[in-house]
Amino acid sequence: MTLPIQVGPSTITMNRDDRFVVCQPDGRIERQAEEGFFARDTRFVCGYELILNGQRPLLLNSSPVQFYSSRFEYTNPELLDRDGTVPRQSLALRLDRTVSGGVHEDYDIVNSGSRPVRLTIEVEIESDFADIFDVKEGRLVRRGEINTRWFRSKRELRTTYANREFVRELVLQADRSDSTPQFANGRFVFVALVAPKGVWHTCLRWLPLTHSKRRPTTLPCNAVAGPRPDQTLPRLRRVRLETPNHTVKRAWDQAQLDMDSLQLEDPAFEKGVFIPAAGVPWFVTLFGRDSLIVSMQGISGYPEFAAGALRRLSELQATEDDPERDMEPGKIPHEIRHGELAQLRILPFQPYYGTHDATSLFVIVISYLYQWLGDVGVLNRYLPNAEAAVRWIDRSGDRDGDGFQEYGTRSRNGYYNQGWKDAGDAIPHADGSLAPLPLALCELQGYVYDAKVRMADIYEVLGQARMSARLRAEANALFDRFNDAFWWEAEGTYYLGLDGQKRPIESVASNAGHCLASGIVPPDRAARVVERLMAPDMWSGWGIRTLSSDHAAYNPFSYHTGTVWPHDNALIAGGFRRYGHDASAAKVAKGLFEASERFQANRLPELFAGLPRDEGSFPVQYLGANVPQAWAAGSIFRLIAVLCGMHATTDLTGSRLYVDPALPDWLSEVTIRNLRAGDGMAGLRFHGRDVEVLSNTTGFEIIHGVAPRPAPWARP
Repeated sequence: MTLPIQVGPSTITMNRDDRFVVCQPDGRIERQAEEGFFARDTRFVCGYELILNGQRPLLLNSSPVQFYSSRFEYTNPELLDRDGTVPRQSLALRLDRTVSGGVHEDYDIVNSGSRPVRLTIEVEIESDFADIFDVKEGRLVRRGEINTRWFRSKRELRTTYANREFVRELVLQADRSDSTPQFANGRFVFVALVAPKGVWHTCLRWLPLTHSKRRPTTLPCNAVAGPRPDQTLPRLRRVRLETPNHTVKRAWDQAQLDMDSLQLEDPAFEKGVFIPAAGVPWFVTLFGRDSLIVSMQGISGYPEFAAGALRRLSELQATEDDPERDMEPGKIPHEIRHGELAQLRILPFQPYYGTHDATSLFVIVISYLYQWLGDVGVLNRYLPNAEAAVRWIDRSGDRDGDGFQEYGTRSRNGYYNQGWKDAGDAIPHADGSLAPLPLALCELQGYVYDAKVRMADIYEVLGQARMSARLRAEANALFDRFNDAFWWEAEGTYYLGLDGQKRPIESVASNAGHCLASGIVPPDRAARVVERLMAPDMWSGWGIRTLSSDHAAYNPFSYHTGTVWPHDNALIAGGFRRYGHDASAAKVAKGLFEASERFQANRLPELFAGLPRDEGSFPVQYLGANVPQAWAAGSIFRLIAVLCGMHATTDLTGSRLYVDPALPDWLSEVTIRNLRAGDGMAGLRFHGRDVEVLSNTTGFEIIHGVAPRPAPWARP
């Protein structure tokens, strides 16, 4: 067993909703680093330093305590005060930080020496109000003006940034202080006389003021290990997993903690509606594709995420055309941002619609939520949105009317690639050259096939037989068209896509596995696709690579051309089981769980390097991976659902929960309690291919067997 693998720089990150702090292990915030206190895509604090009598304190230890809190323990170097030497390590200094609407800091100093000590405590906090995109790309541009005012009577410092109508303000407020705060030389200054065995305390609050101008609340003193912030999901009984496999259990528990930390509420939109933030630190906002995929991954434990994603995205569904934002009627957005670059239209993120798959996934998640809740009200509520989405699929989604989905940005600042592999170099031809737009990726056709099959089912439930028949016929026609144009006989898989000249993109990639998951693959071809994805050039030993290691563009450290993504693998594992390839699905799950065992805290990162696994090796981090990340955490839930064969169905005859376990030897037994379905919960124990129902208040009939699904259209 190797030591836990570090992911990312050695910083401490804590977050709550769309506010997060990234700092050094000693609490400092480096001005030129990707660090700071961010709220609504603006960096309110870009520099932080703590000074005792002119020197930095000595860090002893620091650690996150909860996802929203951290603690730093210091002592002193040898210091001088007016009475002489203050011996080294005679003072204890503790800094507790929590983040909620703002940041609350508790400073506590204990004098363990034999005489009174006079301390000058200085806290330097700098603001640049940089946009999150500028920070991430290291191109800091001051576009507006900054002014600072000290209000002695209120013990607070106010720093304001203004650029036209974009105005942000940071209030730094001292509270419950044992010394009167001063402001000098750009620093908060406290002069304290601490008696032997005496204690000195102050609080500092960092209050970001955004568009509402209201001062946010912070957590109280001593909340570093206390209850979660008020802005959280309703208190729900967590889905519990019990298994003798400690690796799987620890990965599951960490995934639940990560999902707790990624709950995102935007009261400016609607209080009480929650979505999963895509990832910390750079994606703490609403992403269409991410929120929908996570909704599917965690539907049996977090149906609130699916409900919240549909609620938020339906309100943002496009009703007009705006080329600069890649916006077309019926389209589901990719990303919304609230910083200076978005608000002033320098970047098109208010919101930006440059994602091709989110619109199909939106329809699929409507079906998912209906099936797991058994509530036809879901269909009635979102039918107009689903119909608008299907119209976009048929019109704008098929740019040239050839029956396939293809994308090509119309924006000066738009994304070149608009599938889930959205890096600029993610879709290469066989020689490594960039495939020209517009691009028709293979998985996009599968998503549309799945969406239309589900839309046909929705119409059937709602009594619209003619519409149901039409959608089913369209899905069947797409099935045939796709399998004629995209099948790559020589490789036994599907072309990555068709380029702008309708040439096949002859690159072996993981995208074909998504086609298995959507059901667009004929049974007689499924085994070949599985075999190709598990060949040595695709299978790293930890997971399936995004691109074959034999490819000219392969790079094990690139974002989308050779790395391993947990969510990609979990989705593919589901496709393997759909076509009866249980052993291959279990092998993918085993690789990912063994990778999680080696990462710190048993936490899967957003992605990791595609280096081959050999004796004594360990998974290698991808620099810049988001941790925690919603797709990665949701992959743990999805893998367990895949191995247990869990599927909920609801139709005109009732609601059922199908369970078809195929547990491998390394995961001999799994017990799931508080599984969410209908208006209740279920408890299930799985062993090999057997299942025992421990409890059931869902209102669903639990059936041991394979869930019925539409058979792939029979080819002539």
